[in-house]
Amino acid sequence: MATLTRTPSTSRASRPARDVTAPPFWTTRRRDVLTGYLFIAPQLAGVVLFVLIPVGLAVWYSLNDWNVFSGKQTFVGADNYAALASDPQLPKVLLATAVFCGGVVVLNITLGLLLAVLLNRRFRGATFFRTLFFSPVVVSVVAWTLVWGFLLQDNGGINAVLDVVGITGPNWLQDGHTAMASVIVTQVIRSVGVNMVLFLAALQGVPSELYEAARLDGAGSRAIFTRITLPLISPTLLLTAIITIVGALQSFAQIAVLTGGGPELSTTVLVFYVFQQAFEFNDIGYGSTLALMLLSFVMVLTLLQWQLRRKWVFHEQ
Repeated sequence: MATLTRTPSTSRASRPARDVTAPPFWTTRRRDVLTGYLFIAPQLAGVVLFVLIPVGLAVWYSLNDWNVFSGKQTFVGADNYAALASDPQLPKVLLATAVFCGGVVVLNITLGLLLAVLLNRRFRGATFFRTLFFSPVVVSVVAWTLVWGFLLQDNGGINAVLDVVGITGPNWLQDGHTAMASVIVTQVIRSVGVNMVLFLAALQGVPSELYEAARLDGAGSRAIFTRITLPLISPTLLLTAIITIVGALQSFAQIAVLTGGGPELSTTVLVFYVFQQAFEFNDIGYGSTLALMLLSFVMVLTLLQWQLRRKWVFHEQ
């Protein structure tokens, strides 16, 4: 009878040990995340230093009555905000701000789009005209405004040209209506080059096949512009509208150099009124309150345009 022999099983101790080495800490994913944070770190630092901290300080100053000469701060709570309702000059300032921003936005976008359409064609000298219309953008704001200040004087260059054709020009900067018009036109001429370049880039991105197909279907120039060009460049229209409105609300040097806010507050926009209250009248608390009002206007208008993009911006869902 055969004897059954049993093969001894391999003990657990003699089995090869599993590799339980921990994975390296600097995995590819962690390195990618760290690289991303390093790239955005300068921007985040700039936002914290030049946006969040100043806004926080403005909120704190708006809750205090700060005597600049003595350096004493007294907490007054919402008194500065209540003073907004009783400020007799604030309605005139807000009206001047609305007129200035409305004029700058309408003229800047309209003229920028018109120049872009005209300069989008191929003709001799197109590059020269593009450079000519964009060149005021790179000129110093103060230098540009000083030159226009001399031209707009009662005996300045513009009235001298008008005298040649028998027209007696007004003192452009001393009358309320002409002063506001002068400030708007000066601002538009200097900044329209930015919108022109943006619109020009958008127009060159429209496929030429769409224009050819529309002409074959018998569409006219107006129909092509309204049905093809405008919808396809609507994202650029949104961008230029936001940039122009924010830039208009922040316009300070033109007002300060040309009119000083006059005559009779007719050109005193909100950002210039903030400067007057805070640094000319040394009312830092009320000036900070006005600055927060300006910030709220910019945020509300920007968010409103961003929400409306779904209705008039092509490709938006």
